[in-house]
Formats: sequence, structure tokens, C-alpha cells
Amino acid sequence: MPTLAQITQSIMQDPDNQSFTAKSIEPLFAAPTTARINIVGQAPGVKAQESRLYWNDKSGDRLREWLGVDRDTFYHSGMFAVIPMDFYYPGKGKSGDLPPRKGFAEKWHVPILANLPNIELTILIGQYAQKYYLPENELNVTETVRHFRDFLPHFLPLVHPSPRNQIWLKKNPWFEQEIVPTLQKQVKAILSR
Repeated sequence: MPTLAQITQSIMQDPDNQSFTAKSIEPLFAAPTTARINIVGQAPGVKAQESRLYWNDKSGDRLREWLGVDRDTFYHSGMFAVIPMDFYYPGKGKSGDLPPRKGFAEKWHVPILANLPNIELTILIGQYAQKYYLPENELNVTETVRHFRDFLPHFLPLVHPSPRNQIWLKKNPWFEQEIVPTLQKQVKAILSR
């Protein structure tokens, strides 16, 4: 089994990633072998890639609030893996960031996860993570999140914590009333073991 350092080198040497490697941009993910919770999002935002710190923006602040953890626990406890669908900022599109590249997760998630034997919960943020990890599920993001109990105990689907989703959150108050407390309870139980 390749080590995480070897996997990182392979990612950087992959021809599909040469434009990033040529600019000394390393893949942005976290995979401590002690991790118990894996967070799968879309791809790093431009601010995260520039700062070399995943979820280092307003979306990350809200995500940590939903998880019920502070920055120190999130970044330094060794309990959280962050393995997005693409490890590089995909660029800007007409209405926000471009989607993660196709085939990226298929190539790199399995070898990385093989190094993480303690994952108890995988949090799936947004449509790309949900489609990849829940291939049999045919519901849209809202309905997938609403039916989150169907995917427990291994997966918990969420909407993206982006400030752009403020309107969605107002239209769907059940999310913060029911799902956020359930998420916090799950996270607290896992971290206290």
C-alpha cells in the first residue's frame, strides 16, 4: 500500500496536474491516519489554495459551526480528514467556481482512504460528493439532505456551507433545526471515543 507521501508525489507527477505542479501548487487535502471523520467537499476555493489551508474562508467558518468544533480541533486534533473531489482550485465559472474535474476522485480517493482505517463518518458536502459516494441515490441535493438518516451511520449528506446558500437555508429551516444538531451530536460522540 503506498504511503500518503508517495500518493501526494504521484498526484503531483500526474500529467493532469502538471499545470499546478509547475506553479509549485501542491494538492490540498488532509489525511491524518488517526482521522475518524472524513469531509468530502467539491474542491478548494481560491482563498484556500492561496493560503494552503482547506476550508479557510466563510464557508469553513460555517462548516465548523455546523460541526460544533473550533478551528484548533478542526485543524490540529488529527480527527478530521478533508478529501475533496478535486485537490486543486478548478477556476471560476459563470456562476461561481467550476466543478471538480471528472475522474479525479476515482483515481485518488481509494488509495488515500486505504491509509485511514479509523473513519467512522464521511460527511458529503454538495452534489458531486453525494453522487460519487451514494451512486444508487437518485434524489437531488435537497432531498438527499432531507433524507440524511437513510445514509447513516457511514455517510451524512450536507448542503454547501457557502454564504451563497443563505436563501436555501431560509427556505429549508428544517436543516438547521434538525440536521445541524444531529451532526453535532454525531461529531461529539465520535470525538469523545
